Amino acid sequence: MVDHSDTGLGKQTVYADQYDASLLFPIARAKARQSEAELGFVGMDLWTAFEISWLNADGLPQLAIGEFLFPCTSESIVESKSFKLYLNSFIQTSFESRQQVLDCLVTDLSAAVAANVGVTLYELAEYNGFNPISEPNGICVDQQAVVIDSYQPDAGLLFSGLESESEVSEILYSHLLKTNCPVTDQPDWASVYIEYRGASIDRAGLLKYIVSFRQHQDFHEQCVEKIFSDIMQRCKPAELSVYARYMRRGGLDINPYRSTQQSMPPSYRQVRQ
Repeated sequence: MVDHSDTGLGKQTVYADQYDASLLFPIARAKARQSEAELGFVGMDLWTAFEISWLNADGLPQLAIGEFLFPCTSESIVESKSFKLYLNSFIQTSFESRQQVLDCLVTDLSAAVAANVGVTLYELAEYNGFNPISEPNGICVDQQAVVIDSYQPDAGLLFSGLESESEVSEILYSHLLKTNCPVTDQPDWASVYIEYRGASIDRAGLLKYIVSFRQHQDFHEQCVEKIFSDIMQRCKPAELSVYARYMRRGGLDINPYRSTQQSMPPSYRQVRQ
């Protein structure tokens, strides 16, 4: 397992309430990837922050829900606890306008990960209109009659039909993905959506594979990249997208998306979010 002892995870925390960009702690993506030369995918990490607040020029608290798009090609990711502490540091800081807050977020996050980060701040009343709770037009595999005997990732559980069979285009999804923080071992819960074109993926094997992550320790982004790579290697689809919608912790949810086709994730959010 990758060593993350240099992060703030699992350590005593001092909560700042005055703006402090130095709280952001980047972690190089290369630390968990075997090779950066040929990723084999494009995509984004979509973060949602439900606890953003600052003071206006008159000292009146302001609220927003924030969405942050980090390209999967960025040099680094932001360690999630440091992101929460950074957002908390806005709480007693006065800004002249919402645009000033937005510009500050874009500048700081882009500098931290060495890539252009997209930021949107939503009024609370408008958020659901832009991001309604919905499910894709796909097939949930969770009701397969399977026996589970592996709780560490096992790519050998994945297989598809014969290449001579007619190819299919479908979305398969499961609400049973659970992984664990690689430092604190706290549980992380997610729904994972797999859209592909190619020989049909065996649904029972896919479900067993997803459940096999149940005791696995890694960051959300690396878990999704492993799922993507394992499906590509084992099932060899012509096209593939893997999208995990993780439940929030500390007011933040992280939703990694990796695809052979398009870099922007779909716009739906899952009912547990």
